[in-house]
Amino acid sequence: MGRKKQGNGRDSRPNQLGVKLFAGQQVKAGGIIARQRGTRIHPGRGAGIGSDHTIFALQDGRIAFSTRKGKKFAEVIAESGIQ
Repeated sequence: MGRKKQGNGRDSRPNQLGVKLFAGQQVKAGGIIARQRGTRIHPGRGAGIGSDHTIFALQDGRIAFSTRKGKKFAEVIAESGIQ
């Protein structure tokens, strides 16, 4: 006698969330810094936020994280000479 699997038998795709580039790393404009649900990290200077709360770089530079008034911010600091 056959037996049915429990549940729907299919596995869901993982969400791949988290910080993708860390402080001091170089990033090009458009590069993703963090993927998140909600605004755990806020965009600072040189960074933008997408409709799904993804933080991305608006310019080439180095990543820096800071805290202001209890909120964490991701910034992109422009450097001369980045290829």
